[in-house]
Amino acid sequence: MAGNSQRRNRRTSNKKGATVGSGGQRRRGLEGKGPTPKAEDRKKHKKNRIATAKARQAATRRPAPRRGGPKGTSEMVVGRNPVFEALRDGVPATTLYVQQYIDNDERVREALQLAGERGNINLMEAPRAELDRMTNGLNHQGLVLQVPPYEYAHPQDLLEAAYDNHDQPLIVALDGVTDPRNLGAIVRSTSAFGGHGVVVPERRAAGMTAGAWKSSAGTAARTPVSRVTNLTRALEDYKKAGVTIVGLAADGEHTVEQLEALGGPVVIVIGSEGKGLGRLVGETCDYRVRISMPGGAESLNAGVAAGIVLYEAARRRKG
Repeated sequence: MAGNSQRRNRRTSNKKGATVGSGGQRRRGLEGKGPTPKAEDRKKHKKNRIATAKARQAATRRPAPRRGGPKGTSEMVVGRNPVFEALRDGVPATTLYVQQYIDNDERVREALQLAGERGNINLMEAPRAELDRMTNGLNHQGLVLQVPPYEYAHPQDLLEAAYDNHDQPLIVALDGVTDPRNLGAIVRSTSAFGGHGVVVPERRAAGMTAGAWKSSAGTAARTPVSRVTNLTRALEDYKKAGVTIVGLAADGEHTVEQLEALGGPVVIVIGSEGKGLGRLVGETCDYRVRISMPGGAESLNAGVAAGIVLYEAARRRKG
């Protein structure tokens, strides 16, 4: 018996390390485990399931429609005179690139002075090879001005601008006007006669380029331009909103001075100088009007024609 007891003691004493007793386990059990998680963070809790379901719904829900329209593309104005004129006429710009070791003539100095006075145009010096690459080999004469993409408005924004000002909407839509200078002139006339904006199609039409901005004489900064993928659909949407669509056509059934509808909410549609209004656009119009021309001219420039109709609309609104 004594021998068996000694063998058991030897086996027990041969164990390596200290034997952990119940006291250590109790101490760990008494240690804090941190604050209790919120109900939403605890699995299998009702509030956790509700929060998870809401998160899944938010992830699959369609985003709310965005205000505003599409952006245009950035543009480069190239050459000493064009760059100077763009800066002088207030065309928006982000960066003026100047060729290294450029001949510092009067036009270059004036362009640099105008860019510096703006305060928000970056001045970047670049080697000639880099400017050649940026302009695809155009004759940049050492000056290149980067114009940011134009931010087009949404067609609905033009209506809301009128209603917010307690005005009857006066909007101009262009069908097939491809000359940016005409677009700029029409934006200028729209601003002058209290219009609320201009609508242009996305395809086969002029957009708000630096040339259009220059022709607007700065009024493009306060007169929005909307770009639409389908002009006919945009006009139909305006009709549903209670706006009269008036198309300008050489063979119109009414004359501008006779049409009383110009005194109310109206969209004036101007076609191209050569082809006039497209078929679908013409069919969408509530009225087609013509400008009386005693001198016998067959047609007018789109910008001039728009100015005449806008003047008549503004005159009727004052009366």
